[in-house]
Amino acid sequence: MAAALPLGQGLDAVFRPRSIAVIGASQDATKIGGRPVQFLLKYGYAGRVFPVNRSAETVQGLTAYASVDALPEVPDLAVVAVPTGGVVAAVRDCAARGVGAAVILTAGFVDAGESGAAAQAELTAIARDSGMRILGPNCLGAVSVATGVTATFSVNIETAMPEPGAIGIVSQSGNLGSYTMRRLSDAGVGISTFLATGNECDLDVADGIAWMAADPATRVILCCLETCRDAGKLIAAMDLARDAGKPLVVLKIGTSETGVMAAASHTGALAGSDAVFDAVLRRAGAIRVHSMEALVDLAQAAAIVGPDRLPRGNRVAILAASGGFGVMLADAATAAGLAIPRLSEATQARILTAVPFASPLNPVDTTAQVSSRPELLVEMLSAVLEDGGCETTILFSSAGFHLERLSAIYIEALTEIRRRWPDKLLVLCCGGPPETLRKLNALGYVTIEGIDAMCRTVAGLARMGRPAPGCPVPQVEKAARPLPPSAFANENASKQALAEAGIGVLAERVARSRAAALAAAEEIGFPVVLKILSPDIGHKSEVGGVAVGIEDPSGLAAAYDIMMERVRAAAPSARLDGVLVAQMAPRGVELIVGTKTDPIFGPVVLVGLGGIFAEIAEDVAVQVAPVGDGEAESMLRALKAFPLLDGARGRPKADVAAAAAAVAAISRFAVRHADTVAEIDVNPLLVLPAGEGAVALDALIVPSARLKSEIAA
Repeated sequence: MAAALPLGQGLDAVFRPRSIAVIGASQDATKIGGRPVQFLLKYGYAGRVFPVNRSAETVQGLTAYASVDALPEVPDLAVVAVPTGGVVAAVRDCAARGVGAAVILTAGFVDAGESGAAAQAELTAIARDSGMRILGPNCLGAVSVATGVTATFSVNIETAMPEPGAIGIVSQSGNLGSYTMRRLSDAGVGISTFLATGNECDLDVADGIAWMAADPATRVILCCLETCRDAGKLIAAMDLARDAGKPLVVLKIGTSETGVMAAASHTGALAGSDAVFDAVLRRAGAIRVHSMEALVDLAQAAAIVGPDRLPRGNRVAILAASGGFGVMLADAATAAGLAIPRLSEATQARILTAVPFASPLNPVDTTAQVSSRPELLVEMLSAVLEDGGCETTILFSSAGFHLERLSAIYIEALTEIRRRWPDKLLVLCCGGPPETLRKLNALGYVTIEGIDAMCRTVAGLARMGRPAPGCPVPQVEKAARPLPPSAFANENASKQALAEAGIGVLAERVARSRAAALAAAEEIGFPVVLKILSPDIGHKSEVGGVAVGIEDPSGLAAAYDIMMERVRAAAPSARLDGVLVAQMAPRGVELIVGTKTDPIFGPVVLVGLGGIFAEIAEDVAVQVAPVGDGEAESMLRALKAFPLLDGARGRPKADVAAAAAAVAAISRFAVRHADTVAEIDVNPLLVLPAGEGAVALDALIVPSARLKSEIAA
């Protein structure tokens, strides 16, 4: 089988075909095979349409053909809507005729379980061997608004086609994607293209993102994502969107345990950890939303604002005719990651000159006087917009646009503001009749009623206006030789393997008797730590397997005897490799650093507050491995516990650079040995004062399932 085609290649045949064949075309426009023909005729597709129907001479007024071979020319695109059993043969006929792309609307493949998996594999093989691109099967197809291409049976375009615009939509779920298209269309937002990928036997969401990244008509890309079948493709496509300056907004569903299971059964794919998806999207500069409402709000706002008025920062000024609503907006803005700076003294003076009883701080309490005199609202807004300390201004109105008298005053003032300040970003947190909101949108104002929704949307616009730069990912080659089985034996063996990769460790010795432990302690120097060594004991402290601060030989002898007695009582079946005698660690900040193998993205690295509270605190940062020192430091700074490293409450500043270097080194180790290492657990990584480094006090390397079975054999 030939290799997969390059990202996005072949989608011109889907979105810009000169001719389209509908295989399984029906005279009945309510059937799946009838709708594409009806839509193509209704919405003015300028190319040639060839219905393929074995038993009809005409379909919906068009000449019909008995087979693909009978067509008078080779179509660029074939829409396949035949029963499941006939799909493979129809697609094979298309490939043999040289058709550029096929959209398979029919279900009953991997989505139906094992019974359809073999047939879908045949479709994939046809695509690879012929170079014909295949969308689907079990998909809702594609729409190109500008060209009138409607390779779909979606009821959401049954009554009207969206207006042409700059929003592209790519979705694994056809219904989610088409619903998004309809919601935006109802709001007056124009659409460039729509792509629903379904089972993704060939083309997937990554191909759609990559094509839209290069499409001049698309400025913002929306993606509804259930899972990822090819991590490398998805990451590469998101990089293309970022490099093209196209904001990518992703609604990733399946975050709960139940949702993840549903996504897997629905798409026939393996779902990965939501935290890992979050990290992947963040690294790529994509903007993640968590609801359909947030996706639509942000898309609509981006369309209204346009690329030239996007805010280049996250500072907001808030105006409300109520102090209580102003406080609520401030709370929501802070929670969304927005900054609320104090307005300048000159701006405050202007506000008080206009309305002496106003509160001129940020948020600004305009009082109800602005509802009766448009010139007062114009003056207060002008003062804030001229301040220069904020990129976005939010005006809140609870009822101003619901009453005709008040609405006229607000619209008069806002029309004047737009005339004076055509490039300033002023958004309205308000509700109102649809015709009023459309009038405000036409003036260039974003209108969202909910306080939390408004603040999340403004935060999303700020991320669009100030996209995160691409983060360089270190190149790591796989190890030429696997780790020896001894590296997985116990804590000491794991630490020695990590030490060879550049992770700092303290002096320690393995002892298999009391006498050997005493000799090791004399060699290392008191005080020391004594720890049990066993491949069967993960949490040593829970079985009495740790003794710290041992000051002399008599204390060591007593600790050794007590430890052996307690461990044998608590874990009688555990295999014991002796004890580890280690140098007593100095004071520092304890972190946990580890890796795990994500089923989709491979090795990922995490760092968080360490020690015995690691599982309780749940304060961790996650990223796909490998990471460089700079990205590792960003992960540390993202922790709520970072002040502990940064000298909080008079503590000495910790060696953040050394901690970051350790995180990066562990991530490289995980990638280098990805074939044999399933997990790494360094807990704690002790971060010493600045300039003194970081050392692994405990470590565990877990072999992959394959290596584990080989070791057992």
